[in-house]
Amino acid sequence: MSSDALDTFLSPCPPARRVPAFAPLRVGAGRYRLRPVLRRRRRTASGALALTAAVLAVAGGGQAAQASRGASPPAAGPAPAAVRMVAAPVRIADAATVRLLRPGDRVDVVAAERAGPPRLVAAGARVARVPAPAEEAGAGGEGGALVVLSVPRETARELVGAAATARLAVALC
Repeated sequence: MSSDALDTFLSPCPPARRVPAFAPLRVGAGRYRLRPVLRRRRRTASGALALTAAVLAVAGGGQAAQASRGASPPAAGPAPAAVRMVAAPVRIADAATVRLLRPGDRVDVVAAERAGPPRLVAAGARVARVPAPAEEAGAGGEGGALVVLSVPRETARELVGAAATARLAVALC
């Protein structure tokens, strides 16, 4: 045996081999992995919100479709947290009282009927607009003055009904 072969045989190091190709290692790789994880979380959260909105729209759309076909609405549950406000134009019998009002004021609307005692129609209604007398001159009303109140939809219906049968008055809150 030659001395080279003997040195290789007795050497503590293994024989040299070819190193396979591999992707480079990044030191501190956590920094690079955090952004995609956060992006996935945002996508997941936005997808969940979109899915929830779609489910709510479909569920609410069914009730609206039944109401448009004349079907009776489902039994009334607890009142919703947000009440939709509408603008209701109301003719008040005393025009001088309406001139005292400004947008943003709160008023109680009282209906005075000939046959019975006065009744409260709207409590704490917000005055949205008080048209100038020149703006309402062409309205052809039976006296009094017009005021636009911001009230919930149900209260607006009661105001319209009361205005048809009684004279309306306001009291500042």
